[in-house]
Amino acid sequence: MSSLKFPGDRELDFIALGRACVDLNANEINRPMEETVTFTKYVGGSPANITIALSRLGARTGFIGKIADDALGRFIKQYMDKQNINTENLVVDDTGAVTGLALTEIKAPTDCSILMYREHAADLELKASEVREDLIAKSKALLISGTALAKSPSREAVFQALAYARKHKVVTILDIDYRAFTWQSLEEASTYCNLAAAQCDVILGGREEFDILELTAGPDTKTDQATADYWLEGKAQIVVVKHGGNGSIVYTKDGTVYKGGIFPAKNMVKTFGAGDAYAGAFIYSMFQNRPLDKCQEYGSAAASIVVSSHSCSDAMPTVEQIEALIAAHKQVQE
Repeated sequence: MSSLKFPGDRELDFIALGRACVDLNANEINRPMEETVTFTKYVGGSPANITIALSRLGARTGFIGKIADDALGRFIKQYMDKQNINTENLVVDDTGAVTGLALTEIKAPTDCSILMYREHAADLELKASEVREDLIAKSKALLISGTALAKSPSREAVFQALAYARKHKVVTILDIDYRAFTWQSLEEASTYCNLAAAQCDVILGGREEFDILELTAGPDTKTDQATADYWLEGKAQIVVVKHGGNGSIVYTKDGTVYKGGIFPAKNMVKTFGAGDAYAGAFIYSMFQNRPLDKCQEYGSAAASIVVSSHSCSDAMPTVEQIEALIAAHKQVQE
């Protein structure tokens, strides 16, 4: 079973803070961006996607962030409301900030790219004074995203949220979520993500993201075991190192190591969105007090479902979809 203990008797299971934006996914796949004519609009941003994933699975969720005072900002809020996500702390910007946009290119299932527009993005304008302590206090877990640390005042809002979580004994989760376009330098990203990671119970990231995290602090050798040992010596209880198509490895405070595989996608459309789906299903499974290898299995199944779809947020699966895929996979193996 998961070694992580969540507080009981809380109104919300999970709340995330950070980026909520709009994805415009190319409809004409198998061609470059310059030849793409039409796109389909979805809610995007890793923290938003992870929150949506948990809500679809039945968790009681909330979101802390800032949206633009425009049609796209209203689209984000309306979508979250329909997903039964608590949006009490989704602040409407009054500075003229805009909704962040991500245009995706799908030249092939494994050849995808994302063109980001993040200048004066509303989510990075969230202030520490706008983070509601009462909402965090009634949650079991708080997830923060590395991109929210990239600029002020959002950076200070993250550390305010962590302080509230610590005060109310809320489990803290860091999704490193490194996006080069948001930061001034690798060293800046490493410094602030390190400060946040030191305050978190669970740290999730890809191998390359942990390498960036450890530019300014961490082990001398960049191996998964060395990474886990370093962070588990501090506050972290669980470290998850994601390896994309090669699965994931989970390390715990007591020295246990879980190696998880993947569920091959039958009709793979794209690669992006897999990490968010994995994180959402993994965290949800921890709430169910499942063994961590089963949390990995749930996460991998969710990732397989999302990469087989055109969307990310809209494709986040239900419990029934995940369990059906796991059952079908086991039947084939037998």
